[in-house]
Amino acid sequence: MDRTYRMYRLSARRSAAPRTTARRSAGRRTAVTTAAATVVAPLLLTTGAVTPAWAHGAPTDPVSRVSACSPEGGSQGSAACRAAVAANGAPFTAWDNMRIAGVNGRDREVVPDGRLCSGGLAPYKGLDLARADWPSTRLSPGATLNLTYRSTIPHTGTFKLFLTKPGYDPTEPLKWSDLPGKPFASITDPPLRNGSYRFSAKLPADRSGHHVLYTIWQNTSTVDTYYSCSDVVFPRAKQADSGAGDGGSRETPARSEETATEKPAAEKPEPATTAPAESTEAPPADTDGADTDGADDAQAADAGSPVASTTDESGALVPLVAGGATALVLAVGAALFLRGRGRRSRIDD
Repeated sequence: MDRTYRMYRLSARRSAAPRTTARRSAGRRTAVTTAAATVVAPLLLTTGAVTPAWAHGAPTDPVSRVSACSPEGGSQGSAACRAAVAANGAPFTAWDNMRIAGVNGRDREVVPDGRLCSGGLAPYKGLDLARADWPSTRLSPGATLNLTYRSTIPHTGTFKLFLTKPGYDPTEPLKWSDLPGKPFASITDPPLRNGSYRFSAKLPADRSGHHVLYTIWQNTSTVDTYYSCSDVVFPRAKQADSGAGDGGSRETPARSEETATEKPAAEKPEPATTAPAESTEAPPADTDGADTDGADDAQAADAGSPVASTTDESGALVPLVAGGATALVLAVGAALFLRGRGRRSRIDD
């Protein structure tokens, strides 16, 4: 009996050992998981706080240099984009990440002259090349600008739009002195729709030729400020008739040609007024009883046409010649008749 009891106790202890081991393993896994969660959770929270700053943006209409020359922009094959990538040493893959932290409105102090289009950031230095062949957008002075700024995550902040001053030279590096002191438009917290901010502003009316639309987006939801250059082209201003500039020299001959073509048009009707006076001399010579009423109707119908008047002048010669021949025949006949009567009178005597 004692032996049987001892064997039962031994068997119970052996069966309980795996359960204890399993419990200990489960406890160890729980401890490891808890420790991992304790370490990773702060990292996840930190990452979550930074995530909005990962998604930025740039203007796509008017197209910005960084957007046009990016692998997604479609203009990376242009001469300007190839030169920018070569100067950069790398493609503009992170086209939406051109930002500076902690500027707080001190743009002119933080971003140096000649490096406005790159924001002074070395990975984007190719955007500062002074060229006149950047991909550009045509605009009209004084018109409404409809700007599209592509982004992926909403941010709050203010967009400030600058346009280079009249006389800007695109072959010179862009400097702060090329921009007015104040933006021509400021837009705060526009809604993000379909991955883009869209807003409108009235363009200055005194620009012509090649200019740069400089956009500053100062965030309030993050500490970042974004910079971008969009090349735009306005029609050349027309010059006055004084001939100053190419525009005046082109327009002045056009006006003189119009004037020259107007003068003959005014002179053409003059023969029409004189033609009826010449043709009215023909009816008195027509002694054959021709229908003079029909001739008068024809002259009245042709009075307004120079071509008809010249035709009437040549046609009037026919009745003149016929009338003259008839008069000559009658005169000869009368002379012969009188001569015959003279001979008869002499014979009778």
